[in-house]
Amino acid sequence: MKQKLIDLHVHSTASDGTFSPSELVRYALSKGLSAFALTDHDSVAGLEEALEAACGTSLEVIKGIEFSTVWKGRDIHIVGLDIDPEHPVFKSHLEHFLSSRDTRNVRMIEKMQKDSIGISMEQMQERFGDTVLTRAHIARFLMEHGYVAQMSEAFDRYLSPGCPYYIEREKVTPQMAVSLIASIGGIPVLAHPMLYHLSDAQLKDLIHTLKPCGLIGIETVYSTYSEEETAYIQDLASDTGLCQSGGSDFHGANKPGLDLGCGYGHLSVPYDFLDRLRERRRHHEY
Repeated sequence: MKQKLIDLHVHSTASDGTFSPSELVRYALSKGLSAFALTDHDSVAGLEEALEAACGTSLEVIKGIEFSTVWKGRDIHIVGLDIDPEHPVFKSHLEHFLSSRDTRNVRMIEKMQKDSIGISMEQMQERFGDTVLTRAHIARFLMEHGYVAQMSEAFDRYLSPGCPYYIEREKVTPQMAVSLIASIGGIPVLAHPMLYHLSDAQLKDLIHTLKPCGLIGIETVYSTYSEEETAYIQDLASDTGLCQSGGSDFHGANKPGLDLGCGYGHLSVPYDFLDRLRERRRHHEY
């Protein structure tokens, strides 16, 4: 029997993707996926549209989010799966997380303005509407206005840690994100751990910090992992008692060449991953 494939890390125009939620649903159906999780950055604004678009189809849309947090000076992302976006505790905390992102965006743009870069919050909102603004939006704006040739150049020169316009966000910690997701019955997952360039000891320290807060899973399958990195994270998941998760981190045109469900061509996430994550949540085996 053919294996059911899914994608547990996907972005839409509700954050920094270029496919609308309904376009993602149609695309996922065309690719034969059984399910995908809409995990926009600090936003659940696209969930209703995606769920409506998938109604009556064979596709399962998993309600998700990706929180951007800071741990020991490093950006750490926490994915939440099977969340309840209407839970009052969740809604109040999400407002706080969004406020910290907005403050950061304003400060970064103010630094650029001081160096005569023609960018403003008003221009950003006019260009991108009411979506949650991220560094990817700033990068696209800089590219469209000729300051850089590619979005990746904007990150390399301006927007990454150590660059002139990078601003660290207010200390929304991964512990806060994991605890919040767990408290509303969701599944907290450590996203793409290999991207943080942590040592083995540091990564284990992070995991041991987050497990008492409710961390259930870790992304062992991810678009940019090498075979060696995948094997390392799979062993780490086994050693630390975490369930496997995985996803493409699809952003549409904002990540050229990276496709929904298959990443750069070799990614494959079985539905069994989701079953095991849900089973672990049911038994609260943190």
